[in-house]
Amino acid sequence: QVQLVESGGGMVQAGGSLRLSCAASGLTFSDYSLGWFRQAPGQDRKFVASISWSGADAYYADPVKGRFTFSRDNAKNLAYLEMNSLKLEDTAVYYCGASRKFTSWKNDYDYWGQGTQVTVSS
Repeated sequence: QVQLVESGGGMVQAGGSLRLSCAASGLTFSDYSLGWFRQAPGQDRKFVASISWSGADAYYADPVKGRFTFSRDNAKNLAYLEMNSLKLEDTAVYYCGASRKFTSWKNDYDYWGQGTQVTVSS
């Protein structure tokens, strides 16, 4: 069965950094573009970033542009979200998704991980 598993979340001071990982199994990894979404308590799930099949292209939501970097290693079935200069508003559960399209629309994603908590403190 297809599995996406996020890791690397935790607590960090504002201005600090974290790197999230997404490990995939049960699919042909390079056939899928990937996305990161996040959801804070009481809020809607929001697009964070997406990356193309080969990793040649990435797209970021405005609030994280210039601070977050999405990368992937197809040989290892792994993807990463490097988060720098973290802000309180980045606090959320972060979800990794896989889609056959390079897209920011969550309905286009076929598979999802269970999420990892990121908490940014002042």
